Amino acid sequence: MFAIDDILIARDFSSVSDRALRHGFDLAARTGATLHILHAEVLHDIDDRSRDRPSPTEGLDALRDELANDGLSTEALDAVTVREVVRRDVSPAPALLSYASEEDVDLIAMGTHGRRGPSRILLGSVAEEVVRRAEQPVLTVRGMEADPTPAVGRIEQILVPVDFSDYSREALRTANAWAQLYDARVHVLHVVEEDLHPAFYVGGVRSVYDVEPDLDEKVRETLSEFVSTVVEEPNRIETHVRTGSAPSEISEFVRDEGIDLVSLSTHGRTGLERFFLGSVAEKVVRHVSCPVLTTKAFGRSLVSPTEDTASAAA
Repeated sequence: MFAIDDILIARDFSSVSDRALRHGFDLAARTGATLHILHAEVLHDIDDRSRDRPSPTEGLDALRDELANDGLSTEALDAVTVREVVRRDVSPAPALLSYASEEDVDLIAMGTHGRRGPSRILLGSVAEEVVRRAEQPVLTVRGMEADPTPAVGRIEQILVPVDFSDYSREALRTANAWAQLYDARVHVLHVVEEDLHPAFYVGGVRSVYDVEPDLDEKVRETLSEFVSTVVEEPNRIETHVRTGSAPSEISEFVRDEGIDLVSLSTHGRTGLERFFLGSVAEKVVRHVSCPVLTTKAFGRSLVSPTEDTASAAA
């Protein structure tokens, strides 16, 4: 069961951040959480101060109507408590992170343009900084200004990339609870990195399959055991093994299977301390088209402790 009381939405009045607002509003209506809609004004930004900014909650009535047309009950939508917030800070990320800490929010949702290098704007690089630094899970919703607005509330396929760590255990627990809320199917994927370090290049051994020819089968068995220690009904979870680069294989799986949400773990580290799904998470957030939910094993959990019976039993 989800343990969500407060959801923070970053809004910069772009269509991309409005996508995140739609998902946040949908989730708040389903869980009864309070919705905090925050616009960050950047210090010393003359352009920002010279514009007439609408209220952070502008357009919510129209959004309620859209979500009602997507199948959510009008009563649940009208019952959502909304708080509008304007914060000034040196940059958007600190404004979001400090507010999330002060108000003890459970989830941060924000849009990202998914761009790289000089072409990043506002919520492109900001999203990656929030994903790295936030103690709370972060839901990033990617899109471009010209993209059509997708329907919300139709999450049917959820992907959980795992590396068998406690970090990915938390991502699976969260995805399983999310799936129960939306009546969705969960796919668990492990990507085998085939190439060996050059130190192992002896006698033509360059692939892990040269050392372990039946590696895929062993990984599938380990994956099934891993799932059974995390969720109470492992037979409802589909497991998959692919070989290659983790970010590329995850992105390809999303396209191939029509995934609606990716739930993955990040260690929240930078530089040389990054491990597997630390840097991988940032690449996935940047490239996949569907929303991405990032969690940290040491941070806030969206699942109530009573839901961890399978893990405790193991």
